[in-house]
Amino acid sequence: MYFTDRGIEELQRRRGEEEVSLDWLAERLIEFVDLNPEFETPIERLATWLARLDDEED
Repeated sequence: MYFTDRGIEELQRRRGEEEVSLDWLAERLIEFVDLNPEFETPIERLATWLARLDDEED
């Protein structure tokens, strides 16, 4: 198990029953990047991936 997997599993365990808006999630990601600018690239890649999930592949 990778370190990040534990974080994802913790998120599911602690907050998995909650419903949040994408606007709320975007605000939390912006807040995280503001506090941790070294993670800007992976957070931006995740956000782009999530935004394009329904796009047809080329």
